[in-house]
Amino acid sequence: MPKVTIVGAGNVGATAAHIIASKNLADVVLIDVAEGLPQGKALDMMHMRSVEKFTVRVTGTNDYADTRDSDIVVITAGIARKPGMTREDLLGVNAGIMKSVIGQAMEASPNAVFICVTNPLDVMTTLAFRESGLPANRLMGMGGVLDSSRLSFAVCEKLGCEPADVVAWAVGAHGEGMVCWPRFTTVDGTPITELMDEAAVAEVVQRCVKGGAEVVAHLKTGSAYYAPGASIAKMVEAILGDTHEVMSVCAHIDGQYGIEDLYMNVPVRLGKNGVEEVVEFDLNDDELAALHASADSVRAGLANLPE
Repeated sequence: MPKVTIVGAGNVGATAAHIIASKNLADVVLIDVAEGLPQGKALDMMHMRSVEKFTVRVTGTNDYADTRDSDIVVITAGIARKPGMTREDLLGVNAGIMKSVIGQAMEASPNAVFICVTNPLDVMTTLAFRESGLPANRLMGMGGVLDSSRLSFAVCEKLGCEPADVVAWAVGAHGEGMVCWPRFTTVDGTPITELMDEAAVAEVVQRCVKGGAEVVAHLKTGSAYYAPGASIAKMVEAILGDTHEVMSVCAHIDGQYGIEDLYMNVPVRLGKNGVEEVVEFDLNDDELAALHASADSVRAGLANLPE
């Protein structure tokens, strides 16, 4: 049975563990610095096994030795955004957490595929890449799957269509600098640019970009976790199942789209070895310019990384 470690037993990590277990994708180890937290949540999920009829095991621990030889390590550890806080505000605290986590997790599971979720996502994934020395295909971030799901939701709300009929693409920086691709976002194969006017397209794009902040504003004391948890599980399923599915992932770009040596959300093909390839869409000049501007916003964030 495959083994997935999730670092951080907060809402996002625990939700991802629940979905992974419910789909019988892998045994899951929840690890956290808080004593009792991962153990309690894991036990609660195990009590649920007879209800949801999954057969994999979920365990909780505070010791990286228990995560040894994981196939995938998902890093959700870090403080969450609070109302009025940007992802960049998180940088100093979460950088220290990421440096500590990536070293310990790699020592326990040197051959794993790593998925970073900690915000600010693009910067934290780059930091993990620099600290770990991992090959780029085995280190990625979860951001584009979540952003694309928010774009899909906005399209469904506007057009009254079903989620299964929508293919949505949100790329670039995970945050205010993200880029949506309406021309490639389709309903039953038809681009939304042919189904709604420019004002409506701009409205659904803005709802996507502000989606995370909208959730935070409602919750007041936390941030999104159901959709992020499901997005993590989606990536885990593609890797463990070697599906070769193309989705928006925070991956290392080195020449594609004219962008050099940068982690950012782009379409990639996922399989058992992680990122199999960066898939290049045929962008027009405006779309390419927007993607480059988003890349510049990531570089600005990287410039603020503590030494």
